[in-house]
Amino acid sequence: MKRIRHIGMDVDKEGVDLAVFDSDRTQPTLEKRILNDPKKIAGEMKKLQEGGYELRTCYEDGPCGYEIQRLMDRLGVSCIVVAPGLVPSRPTDRVKTNRRDAQKLGRMLQAGALDPIHVPTPETESVRDLVRCREDVKDDLVRRRHRLSKFLLRHGRVYRQTPWTMKHARWLKSLSWELPALKETFEQYLYAVREVEERLRRCDERIAEYAQQEPWKVPVGRLRCFRGVDTLTAMGLLTEIEDFRRFPNARNFMSFLGLAVSEYSTGNTRRQGGITKTGNGHVRRLLVESAWAYRHKPVVGYPLRQRRKGQPEWLITDADRAMSRLHRRFHRLTNRGKRSTVAVVAVARELAGFIWASQVDRRAA
Repeated sequence: MKRIRHIGMDVDKEGVDLAVFDSDRTQPTLEKRILNDPKKIAGEMKKLQEGGYELRTCYEDGPCGYEIQRLMDRLGVSCIVVAPGLVPSRPTDRVKTNRRDAQKLGRMLQAGALDPIHVPTPETESVRDLVRCREDVKDDLVRRRHRLSKFLLRHGRVYRQTPWTMKHARWLKSLSWELPALKETFEQYLYAVREVEERLRRCDERIAEYAQQEPWKVPVGRLRCFRGVDTLTAMGLLTEIEDFRRFPNARNFMSFLGLAVSEYSTGNTRRQGGITKTGNGHVRRLLVESAWAYRHKPVVGYPLRQRRKGQPEWLITDADRAMSRLHRRFHRLTNRGKRSTVAVVAVARELAGFIWASQVDRRAA
């Protein structure tokens, strides 16, 4: 009989708490804390393998990332990463420590009660970090623009047309200040805005360059056939999901994004609520933003026509079908009295299904 050790690990910046369960034991045979260092972890795994034991390890996803999982792969040790929200817990648990968390993970792993999450490749994770960095830079830009506009408002300088256009830039350049301190403050705020705009431009350029490289070029081109999906959205979807084939069907993909309808039913009573909002919130937000495009009349404009050049006919047909169907869906719901925000989430759910199909269809290979 194969000798197996199940190891639950609670990982933080400073160290790793281990709880080791032999296959014939229900209580941990070893508990210890080691330094969160690749050499220390590798050395400990080799000690635990002594005696011919096969190791199976797990830890929760968190700020420490996937470096330990990749280290285990290099060592030939089985390791899964689990989502903290999917680890079962008892309502009566009122004490939480690293040691107890490691024990719980070890027991759950031994019982086969843990579902692993998908771990991206280092290449995919690096581009995903760039896409997320771009989102942070965009947030910084919004905050800095607000600071500038509120400073101008305090001093009676109000621009009454569409802001942050070329015309607005010329208006900002034309402003004059009587007091030197006000002039210096204005220049500092304006410089801060321009600096972040340049950072955002560089991020956009780099993401566009990666979108033209393998393995992104083909799937990005296919996603851009859909209305409301351009390069940035496509790269966000692909770097977050990586492999759409890990979802057996479109419904499973929708549930992963938290776009499934919540339900609390008992006996003959059925209660349904809003969407669950579980899973990947970043992808869900991207799809909802794209879904707003389907409130407009289904027309293939010049930008969309350019994006579709060189793409297969079956994909363009599916994208056109999605455009007409989702437009009808949005207006059918709003005509029934649903708020536009509710209708657009329903459209995003169906859009997720079309996108999943475009990436897993055997014709996309």
